[in-house]
Amino acid sequence: MRVLSGDDVRTALPLATAVARMKEAFASLARGDAAVPPRTQLAAADGAGVTLVMPARVDGKGRALAVKVVSVFGRNPGAGLARIQGAVIVLEPETGRPVALLEGSMLTAIRTAAASGAATDLLAPARSEVLAVLGAGVQARAHIEAMCAVRPISRVRVFAPTTARVAALIGELAGRTAGGPEMSRAATAADAVRGADIVCAATTSATPVFDDADLEPGAHVNAVGSFTPGAREVSGATVARAWVVVDERAAAWTEAGDLIRARDEGLIGADHVRAELGELVLDPGLRPADPGQPTLFKSVGVAVQDAVAAAAALEEAERRGLGAVVDW
Repeated sequence: MRVLSGDDVRTALPLATAVARMKEAFASLARGDAAVPPRTQLAAADGAGVTLVMPARVDGKGRALAVKVVSVFGRNPGAGLARIQGAVIVLEPETGRPVALLEGSMLTAIRTAAASGAATDLLAPARSEVLAVLGAGVQARAHIEAMCAVRPISRVRVFAPTTARVAALIGELAGRTAGGPEMSRAATAADAVRGADIVCAATTSATPVFDDADLEPGAHVNAVGSFTPGAREVSGATVARAWVVVDERAAAWTEAGDLIRARDEGLIGADHVRAELGELVLDPGLRPADPGQPTLFKSVGVAVQDAVAAAAALEEAERRGLGAVVDW
């Protein structure tokens, strides 16, 4: 069995490659070439977090079989641990034999940002140059890289309540991508969002993180932080006027509070979701008739992403000899 650390996963699965693989993953889901059972959620006894179990099988050209176990515990940072902990077991599709164990939080960050990258590539204006990022965690970092992989981003404005976290994010990415976009800390969410072509919301907030009035006409929004019915990063007003795409309808209407609460407030109906991401991959002509209408990709994450991303990372890791091989 090959064991890959987070650094191994990042090396084996660069964002540009991951975006292409996520398009393949969602296309497989839309064609019915993937089996993705509803994920199991197990809450901690004290309510401190939740553990999710996510299996998936992909058939056809990109065969893959994997199970991810990921935990989200909000108090972890106070103990010096990442909020998201996880592992992905890759199984041989023909036999079910375990062949790899991958660090799950890095894989989750990459595949989530890559899905947003795929949606952005299909929906955002081709000359999108200004990116607003709300949040300063792992997902914010990955989303900046993913957006730069699909659009000619020249300016990135980051807002999060903690100044030190934003400074650390900017310092890390500036050092990693010399000659990249100009990066700055926005004083407020409004300062970040106004004038932005693309907005990425990647926070732990349970309430909207920007005002609809600040969103530019025709801007594209990726919302990935909330994944429970009671939490939302995007206001009902933005959801109601946006052209909405989701990763999977069933998952979105079960977990995406951004949509569920807008529906419960009478602002939208179930038909407000225009497409799943895989449908958009298969038919890139799907898009708003009005170029001034904002687009919104709402993602709660589906296991087909993990299976395809893990298989891609393992393939490259084996080619390059990354990770450790242990007896099993």
